[in-house]
Amino acid sequence: MTVVAGLTVNGPGTGIDVQGLVKSLVGAQTAPKQAQIDSQTKTSTAQLTSIGKIQAALDAFRGALDNMTKTVNFSGLSSTLSNDKLATVTLGPGAAAGNFTLGVTQLATASKVSSAVISGGPTAVVNSGASATVFTVSQSGKNYSVSVPPGGTLQQVRDSLNSQYGNVGLSANILTDSNGSRLVVTSSTTGVGSDITFKGSSGLDTGATVVGSAPQNAIYNLDGSPQESTSNTLPDAISGVSITLTGVSGTDPASTIKVSANAATLKSAVKGFTDTYTALVKAVNAETQVTTNADGSVTPGALTGDSSVRTMMSSIRNVMNSVTGSGAFKSLAQFGVTTDQTTGALSVSDVAFDKAALTNGSDINSIFTGPTGLLASLTNATANFALSKTGVFAQKSTTLQDNLRDLTDQQTALNTRSDALTASLTVKYNAMDSLVAQLKAQGDSVMTTLNSLNNPKTT
Repeated sequence: MTVVAGLTVNGPGTGIDVQGLVKSLVGAQTAPKQAQIDSQTKTSTAQLTSIGKIQAALDAFRGALDNMTKTVNFSGLSSTLSNDKLATVTLGPGAAAGNFTLGVTQLATASKVSSAVISGGPTAVVNSGASATVFTVSQSGKNYSVSVPPGGTLQQVRDSLNSQYGNVGLSANILTDSNGSRLVVTSSTTGVGSDITFKGSSGLDTGATVVGSAPQNAIYNLDGSPQESTSNTLPDAISGVSITLTGVSGTDPASTIKVSANAATLKSAVKGFTDTYTALVKAVNAETQVTTNADGSVTPGALTGDSSVRTMMSSIRNVMNSVTGSGAFKSLAQFGVTTDQTTGALSVSDVAFDKAALTNGSDINSIFTGPTGLLASLTNATANFALSKTGVFAQKSTTLQDNLRDLTDQQTALNTRSDALTASLTVKYNAMDSLVAQLKAQGDSVMTTLNSLNNPKTT
């Protein structure tokens, strides 16, 4: 066996390894294109994955900003009640420090109505006729009807009411005792005028009775001023303060609601912001930074130098560097929020923050809240990048997905070309090998004949 230029010579004709030769020739033809497809596929896949990670981090960042906007933690206020059995208090935008007294004489209640007792339990048939009947619950001028099919049971009526009208506050239950079962309907709507009545052709309205007393309004006083409400939730009783009544005063003294400055609440809000911001920065760094390897070489991130990410971070930094407020502070550093110059992460100095918040809590609040505050400004600055279909990152993801589909098509075409070339070259070189084998056989035959002529037999 002889080896020539990497080819095995051991065949019956030319001695050439035809399969190996064809593979080498096809590889030489397709290798450059295959390398291009592999490289571009690897790059596009890595970029698509990285864009997805940054998009997820951006969505989390914007979601956190939205939640912060809805809370009042940046106001640096907290609330307490001297008698927490009477109510709960929630602070909202516009809340201000102050003390208020609350007394509760009566809670708002809802209507509750029961059908007559029906023997047979929850599965008792309430429509024994051949056609459907209708059961209607009326409240505040509105009718809520369900169809009761032939053979329909009390349980089916309950389930229909709950599934169709649970979203408007109606709730149906079945109470069963030794006398039988009753359908009881109540509502989350409270106050005078919210009475429930039954009607319709089902017969369930016959003998219906009110359970307990008729619905009533809440009666309370706030700072000595008598008030009345159809609901126990009082969203506008005090500016920026929502009160939910939960009990009556009775012989207890009125409860004092105290809304006061709380630097700890404000610090928690600011640290929540810095943590949220830093999480986004870390996510971006992970996909864009250049890594120095042990041998001194460098490996770029999947999105190193990417213009879309660079533009987004530039927009964010512009907002952070253009802080405005209504008070003395014009930068985050003035109340202890500093930026790591290497990573871009934010941190809060407790000493500097506590000193600033002691006398200028409202100034810190103004930097974060309002239409020109950091929360709103950062939300606006990142909006164009976060849109689910037309945003910068969404469009980039679409482009990368299109690239990957095109590369898949290119791979299919290259495979087809490779298969065709392999088949063509295999036929060609097999034919050549067969021809050489034939010629060799003929040559061997001639040589045998000549040798026999040159060496006659002796007698």
